[in-house]
Amino acid sequence: MTSALKGKWRRPDRDSEPRVRGRLRPLPLVAALVLLAVTLLAGLVVGAAGLPFVGILKALADRIPFVHLDSGFSTVDENVLFQLRVPRVLMAALVGGMLSMAGAGYQGVFRNPLADPYLLGAAAGAGVGATVVIVLVPGDPGYGVPLAAFAGAILGVAMAYALGSTAGRGNRAATLVLAGVAVSSFLSAVQTFLQQVKAEELQRIYSWILGGVGSADWHQLALVAPYSLVSTVVLLAHGRLLDVLSVGDEEAASLGLSAARVRLTVLVAASLATASAVAVSGLIGFVGIVVPHAVRRLAGGSYRVVLPLSLLGGAAFLELADLVARTVIAPGELPLGVVTAFVGGPFFVAVLRASRRQVET
Repeated sequence: MTSALKGKWRRPDRDSEPRVRGRLRPLPLVAALVLLAVTLLAGLVVGAAGLPFVGILKALADRIPFVHLDSGFSTVDENVLFQLRVPRVLMAALVGGMLSMAGAGYQGVFRNPLADPYLLGAAAGAGVGATVVIVLVPGDPGYGVPLAAFAGAILGVAMAYALGSTAGRGNRAATLVLAGVAVSSFLSAVQTFLQQVKAEELQRIYSWILGGVGSADWHQLALVAPYSLVSTVVLLAHGRLLDVLSVGDEEAASLGLSAARVRLTVLVAASLATASAVAVSGLIGFVGIVVPHAVRRLAGGSYRVVLPLSLLGGAAFLELADLVARTVIAPGELPLGVVTAFVGGPFFVAVLRASRRQVET
């Protein structure tokens, strides 16, 4: 390598790429898209209003330019479909996709299948931000809760990264994990203190913490869509570089890749995706562990495959979880975080045991 290339990244030759290889093949991509389409349609059909499936398809097609179909829906039915159900299913897809892809990004940075979008204090920061608004703002704070949760999530990640960066050299990934744990513990203590200061707001606070997309609307979607889009583009563009990082920093450096720069970029993008999701949905755990791990099992370990399929699979997974939350105790509704915890808890134990067996062998 010439001196002019030192400290700069150059695209690795295909023949010199490290061991993790893979391309996104048509079959897994089509299967993921079909699964997502089916879950989206199911989310539109299921509900107390009992809208017919054919009518829903006609109403959706009627919104396409130059297409005119009579769905037979009344004004009330139209409002139920386009003001309640469509924003809800789109929000579930967005939140699931962001959490899942962020989880895959964190796992690529830390080279640890147990890494989670809430690893670096994002969830704890979002909880503090939301709690501050609920406690201090009288009445209905409106969009103040998601905005404060977004700011809190970004603040939590920034605190963890600053602490991890100043803790010394060595295993930077492990240091960041420990910093995230420390920041999360501190912010959780702050949140508990705020809850006790105004105990009458505990129900509202816990309803947000347990997560859900039942209050989703078009304004919330417009609020987080730009951040989600930026996060998605950045993470998908770094799939090949995460493959290089997966074989070690030394080999990455030998190919002219700045591991620290890639790691920081992916951390920022994954944290932005996490903050966007928790700002509008509350704290929904385990999506970032369950989906990426399932994708690796089914389609391979290359991040050029894992990241896009995690985006689609996470969207479909949370759509299914939301369907369960709406129907299992109908006409009541379970918190979405409870549903994902029922699935994710045992799954986390299985992944932990599998990781331990790999270490022992």
